[in-house]
Amino acid sequence: MKLRFAPSPTGYLHVGNARLAIANALFARRHGAAFLLRIDDTDVARSRPEYEAGIEADLRWLGLGWDEMAHQSQRLDRYALAIEALKASGRLYPCFESEAELAAKREARLRARKPPIYDRAMLRMTPEQRARAEANGKTPYWRFKLSDGSRKWRDLVMGDCSVKLTAISDPVLVRADGTILYTLASVVDDIELDVTHIVRGEDHITNTGVQLDIIEALGARPGNFTFAHLPLLLDEGGGKLSKRFDSLSLRALRNDGVEPDAVVSYLSRIGSADDPTPMTLEEATAGYDLSRMSRSAARFDMQQLLGLNRRMLHDRAFEDVRDRLPDGATEAFWNVIRGNIDLTAEIAHWWQVAAGDIVPPNLPDDRAFLRQALDTLPPEPWGAETWKQWTGALRQVSGRSGKGLFRPLRLALTGEEAGPELHALIQLMGHARVAGRLTDAARE
Repeated sequence: MKLRFAPSPTGYLHVGNARLAIANALFARRHGAAFLLRIDDTDVARSRPEYEAGIEADLRWLGLGWDEMAHQSQRLDRYALAIEALKASGRLYPCFESEAELAAKREARLRARKPPIYDRAMLRMTPEQRARAEANGKTPYWRFKLSDGSRKWRDLVMGDCSVKLTAISDPVLVRADGTILYTLASVVDDIELDVTHIVRGEDHITNTGVQLDIIEALGARPGNFTFAHLPLLLDEGGGKLSKRFDSLSLRALRNDGVEPDAVVSYLSRIGSADDPTPMTLEEATAGYDLSRMSRSAARFDMQQLLGLNRRMLHDRAFEDVRDRLPDGATEAFWNVIRGNIDLTAEIAHWWQVAAGDIVPPNLPDDRAFLRQALDTLPPEPWGAETWKQWTGALRQVSGRSGKGLFRPLRLALTGEEAGPELHALIQLMGHARVAGRLTDAARE
């Protein structure tokens, strides 16, 4: 058994791509199969080395290693052989219509209330007509002649699937400039690299019917392949995710401080009968089951991912995050703040609050109260009872309680409306830092 993830290095991975990578990698791990990373880089104009490097970095960040790697750009000779074989069998035929001519044909068929599929006019071209077209400077592109009838398969997610080939235009497999299209290149790779299971999005269902026809035309057995088509992953507004939607790129999530385990936990469960829950990569692998996937589209909810990320961070031990903490940050600091962060990117801010320099807001309406707070501030050493003793004394002299007592203290000491428990945070800050911030917030 072998699975593959086949991204194009024309952009950075977004959560839609990542969901498919996770599906293939976890399915392969669970079943002891090989996992191939295939870089589909035949689009020379748009493929870039930095995108390929980014894809590899993203997969490694998620913990998804691969057993083999292949580049389509290094397999052009194999595609050339397949092209010649299909030409020789009469299944690949030359076409000379321009885009304008094709558009006119589609419009004419629509007006005649016929499906706007290709009419196969070029199959009736004589050798003399082709010679005249080429003599006039026209270069052919090449279409694959589909079989009559339908292609059927039992899908691991969608169940029984069928594609009626007579309702589809013969697909272009080779452009006029000689560039091979994904539809053929992917088939050649899957056959020759011994891929057995293809897990991809439901937008490929029609493509699967076509590719099964190509597989047979190349002399391979369609039954050698098992397919699973995952329903589309939509954005929060119900639209299709775009690889150029930068806020949902793995690169952006990583830079924002989302945990890789949270991404894997969420994307391996979204759209399934199982609710997303914090899991290690090993737990996600053990529980990954395509039969639990819904056949309906799923929506990616950033708030749900962040909620999952928050739960995972709250449970992280100091040793698990030590390498991501600022220099000098202690286990005591982590234990104080970990229950109040959604992203590791927030850690640096709370380190500044606890041990650095921040400029608190000026609180003119609470100026007298803050000076009372400064006057009643206990001397060091401080311990677990310091906050209770301090606020008790302050309540007596100010007459304040509840929000009127605690809100201005939090704003003055942290600059935030919410955050870690102040009874623990002030012990990290120390007397001098607390006194300085009270003074700054009460300034004239």
